[in-house]
Amino acid sequence: MASRITTLKFLFVLLSSFTIAQMALAADEDITSDFLVPPNVNNINGNFFTFTGMRVLICGDFPTNFTILKARMVEFPALNGQSVSYAVLQFPAGSTNPPHTHPRSVELLFLIAGSLEYNADAKNPALAFFAFRSANAGTASLPKTLFTTGINDNILAKSFKTDVATIQALKSGLASK
Repeated sequence: MASRITTLKFLFVLLSSFTIAQMALAADEDITSDFLVPPNVNNINGNFFTFTGMRVLICGDFPTNFTILKARMVEFPALNGQSVSYAVLQFPAGSTNPPHTHPRSVELLFLIAGSLEYNADAKNPALAFFAFRSANAGTASLPKTLFTTGINDNILAKSFKTDVATIQALKSGLASK
């Protein structure tokens, strides 16, 4: 009887270790190359690895409308195979970023300047840097017209699991856009 209990304990520990090992190995695929060259590119030089699309942040004026600068595979082919993309969002005071999701990625927001009520509005001008764990995160936005349909604010608040004040802030931020 004692040997049977010992055997069962051993099997339990063995199965548990396999489960733990499997959980520890669960992750996205590893990057298998330094970069992937698109089929239409023949000349690889330093320009291929240099993204200049965000230089406007240094020498340009702050925009008067909500602005998104993206560095995805589309704008920066050197990201192909890297499983990463970036965006810089510029929020003038009172601007709104419509409610949205990124179906192929999560986002990491780093607020550089200003203050935000996320997905509601910028009280003051704000600058935010976003990083995505996908070269093509995608964006699925709710239509701006959703907040002009006449649907009762209480129903919208329950649907979005928020309060009426947030719905009214979204409505006021999206109404004039």
